[in-house]
Amino acid sequence: MNAIETHREALRWSYELLEMVMDGVTEDLAHAHPPGIANPIAATYAHAITDLDAIPNLLLQGNLPLFETTWKGRTGISEPQWVSDFEWARRVRVDLPAARAYGEAAYESADDYIAGLSDADLTREVDLTAQGLGVQTVSWCIAALIASHLNNMAGEISVLKGILGQRGYPF
Repeated sequence: MNAIETHREALRWSYELLEMVMDGVTEDLAHAHPPGIANPIAATYAHAITDLDAIPNLLLQGNLPLFETTWKGRTGISEPQWVSDFEWARRVRVDLPAARAYGEAAYESADDYIAGLSDADLTREVDLTAQGLGVQTVSWCIAALIASHLNNMAGEISVLKGILGQRGYPF
């Protein structure tokens, strides 16, 4: 197995885990405001899938994300954006079936991007100093900002489900 295959496998698992954790989430549960300052499940999921779209498309390729092109107006997310803040998280509305379809398209787009990379592409540097992350390689961005981020969001949603009286992880 080479680095490209490893990244694709990590992406596939992280996306599958996110979708497993979202199983059984109703509209009411998705938009419930948890105690404290935690974000609702809907906002966390919207953030996860818009990042899955924007990071490979916008950040790594310089292209517009799907939510600005082929999926514009169809994401199921009232205000699709890849940067979230507390106010956005409290007001965003998510149509779960539509958002999950958009998430599948974002996953496929990210996987296609990674599949088309060469080993040399993985070593290209990306300046993330404006985001406080320094200069990193494309490989690091895929591992940290795409696959690991999806895993983190799945964990957050799992905890939110638990706080709201539901089972989080399916295992």
